[in-house]
Amino acid sequence: MAGEAKAKRLGVEGGKAAIKMIENMTKKQRAKIVQEELEKLYPELPIPLDHKDAYTLMVAVALSAQTTDKKVNQITPALFAAADTPEKMARLSVEEIRELIKQIGLTNAKAKNLKKMAEVLVEKHNSVVPQTYEELEELAGVGHKTASVVMSQGFGFPAFPVDTHIHRLMKQWKLTEGKNVVQTERDAKSLWNESVWNKLHLQIIYYGREYSPARGSQEKDFLTKMLFEK
Repeated sequence: MAGEAKAKRLGVEGGKAAIKMIENMTKKQRAKIVQEELEKLYPELPIPLDHKDAYTLMVAVALSAQTTDKKVNQITPALFAAADTPEKMARLSVEEIRELIKQIGLTNAKAKNLKKMAEVLVEKHNSVVPQTYEELEELAGVGHKTASVVMSQGFGFPAFPVDTHIHRLMKQWKLTEGKNVVQTERDAKSLWNESVWNKLHLQIIYYGREYSPARGSQEKDFLTKMLFEK
């Protein structure tokens, strides 16, 4: 009986210690757990948008605004069959581009942006996608997130593009107070070594889609439970 009582007491004390450890965990400690668990889950993973070079990647990312990567991947084969270089895209009319991408949202704005983007690449950059944030963000339809994806996945420079999944999950994991994606990106870069940025941002995106969707059941979200369940 004394042994059972001691075991119970140790169990309670152990539970209290675990709770205390969870409560006292720092952002850096949580970030380390996130990275380690995601590396186990996704040791290798593909870039979600189909492309063949930096230009087609940039076009695909620009098209992905307010639509899914899956939908973009459904329309880009026909688009790239018609225009997979800046020269070819610049030769198409806005109406022709619009017709090729009509299945996704914001079609009018995206068609105009793709044509203007291609024209500037041809006229100013000799049809070559530039490798600086400043020059990329001057292109029509290219904001900081798109530029970051191109720099990261297109050219291999360390970058941490923040999309809605990353912004939401980092807040959920209390790794940022992220009132906006700019702050969330800054916090992500301070928490993880730049050597893992290019892979880790994709791992978080995949985890969000598969285990912790914005809408629907959170039952599979083991990482949040690991970090915070008492």
